[in-house]
Amino acid sequence: MGMKRREFIAGLGGAVATSLVAQAQERVRRVGVLMNTAADHPEGKFRLAIFQQALQDLGWIGGQNIRFETRGAVGIADNYRKYAAELIALSPDVVLALTTTSVIELQRVSRTLPIVFTQVIDPVGSGLVASMARPGENATGFTTFEYAISAKWLELLKEVAPGVTRIAVLRTSATAAGIGQFAAVQTVAPVQMELSAIGTNDAAQVERGIDAFARDPNGGLIVTASGFGANYPGLIATLAARYNLPAVYPFRYFVTAGGLISYGPDENQQCRLAARYVDRIIKGEKPADLPVQAPTKYELAINLKTAKALGIKMPPSLLARADEVIE
Repeated sequence: MGMKRREFIAGLGGAVATSLVAQAQERVRRVGVLMNTAADHPEGKFRLAIFQQALQDLGWIGGQNIRFETRGAVGIADNYRKYAAELIALSPDVVLALTTTSVIELQRVSRTLPIVFTQVIDPVGSGLVASMARPGENATGFTTFEYAISAKWLELLKEVAPGVTRIAVLRTSATAAGIGQFAAVQTVAPVQMELSAIGTNDAAQVERGIDAFARDPNGGLIVTASGFGANYPGLIATLAARYNLPAVYPFRYFVTAGGLISYGPDENQQCRLAARYVDRIIKGEKPADLPVQAPTKYELAINLKTAKALGIKMPPSLLARADEVIE
């Protein structure tokens, strides 16, 4: 073998060794994900795919330099506790937490492991962060909306169904966010408007509550953001249709499941933004220094098929404002 060829092969061996050392140094990062739906729930899967794609666009490729550990709590309190402990035991670099309960349970286990959240309503009031501008703890992320949005839901309901004099609000009483949303509707409801709350502990409670409420005429429904709603949008939309109740929902996925009208943030955009924060934290930034961000845009979605079934003629001004109309 000629001298030059030996030198080339020796050099090549050195290059391979250097490359292997570099790969060994760039360890595979681990990202935990604690979801409020089942991991294989269509909406949950879709949002997770958007988050992973956004990370891939930033150079983090699943199975190569990043690994995901996903748990789905299905809106059940004990599951959040169990999976929060499970995920933190795996020592991930950062956890993506969907909803307030996920963050509460993760922080109960660790106040140091970095958390990026989405779908959280009142992070300061819930004690997750010190302030929006300076979170100060181990969590930061993206809020879903201010409580004031609840006033918009009531306004929309009155706009599409002016004859409504009674409103049932579907809400959880297990979290500050559930109580806060109901209180916000209560604050803006006219004195003559009869307001009642329906709990969302399980499907049977929701069915009983809507059945009892619908026995009297002129009823309407406001569905607030909750773990139950995220897991059973189709069930709620079906019950509203069965009892002929015009209903306003917090997210677009209710309308695609057959609900009448929704007004809320683009949750898919939140997942894309969360990926950027996860990227920055993996690269060394601290959640305490990354400000909590509120949505900049809310989308209005209308299901005309459902409106027709309810005998509701949508105001042209409302249709003109809609971001999405399902016919």
